[in-house]
Amino acid sequence: MSTAVHTPAADPAPTLSHRLEYVATRVAVAALRLVGWRTASWVGGTLAKLAYKPFGIRAGVTERQIAAAFPERSRREVLALAARSYESLGRTSIETAILPGTSREEILARIERVEGWEHIEAALDKGRGIIAVTGHIGNWELGGAYVAARGVGIDAVVRGAANKLFEAYVTRTRTEAGVFVVRDKDAVRRTPRALRDNRMVALLADHDALGLASTFVPFFGRPAKTPRGPAVFALRFDTPVVFIAIVRQPSGRYAFLVEPVEVAPTGDREHDVDAIVLRYTQLLEARVREYPEQYFWQHRRWRRQPPDTPPHLREP
Repeated sequence: MSTAVHTPAADPAPTLSHRLEYVATRVAVAALRLVGWRTASWVGGTLAKLAYKPFGIRAGVTERQIAAAFPERSRREVLALAARSYESLGRTSIETAILPGTSREEILARIERVEGWEHIEAALDKGRGIIAVTGHIGNWELGGAYVAARGVGIDAVVRGAANKLFEAYVTRTRTEAGVFVVRDKDAVRRTPRALRDNRMVALLADHDALGLASTFVPFFGRPAKTPRGPAVFALRFDTPVVFIAIVRQPSGRYAFLVEPVEVAPTGDREHDVDAIVLRYTQLLEARVREYPEQYFWQHRRWRRQPPDTPPHLREP
């Protein structure tokens, strides 16, 4: 009697559009590397603004979410903020794309101000690793490269992309920067090992993740589905948690901002997990309020909500 052997489903073969997207990306990146980081960043910002006006790519989503988050802003202010958010996203995308080949010294030099690094050092001194939570604000990819450049081992939990050629390229970009990439579906298996090795495990706290449960907490007053993984890992392994934001400054360089996330076990695991999720979401919201033009408003943050959400708090 034979026993069936189940193997994981293979990723689908790249489509023609995926191949064209990949080739176009590589050609553009090769050209932009020739002009230098600052000029390439400016080009990325300029092209992204065109995606907003006149092409209107995800313009409605962006404007509605900004208006919902900042109801006190006029329509003109909302449109101006939306335009700046596209520019910021374009800059971040290009700066990330040309990161491979950047020296450790150059990466360190792109951070002009660091606040709260002592929280990372204090956590690592305990020898139980550290959970770093961040969001789609500023240049989160540069943040991982900066941590690695400072000599801290870092695992980044990431989502897979539909275009596997592009995903492989981005993975190589992260790996060359010293960041070990973990697919979100593998996070439950990989994270305990990383924490035992006293590494930093970095997770994005403002989108769904495969294999990691989520909970609903307020984000700008509306219930938003938010990963529980960082909180669960922190409680299970008695690991410190920090929130990190890497935000662009007027000079074009960045501030690397670290804040501790309180982990206060009460014995009620579900309550404690939800409390930690709420805390790091509140820290993210505070940074978004401080740097609203640098948030990824093009992503539908409130797409999934509890079925009993009141109409006035549903996705805008």
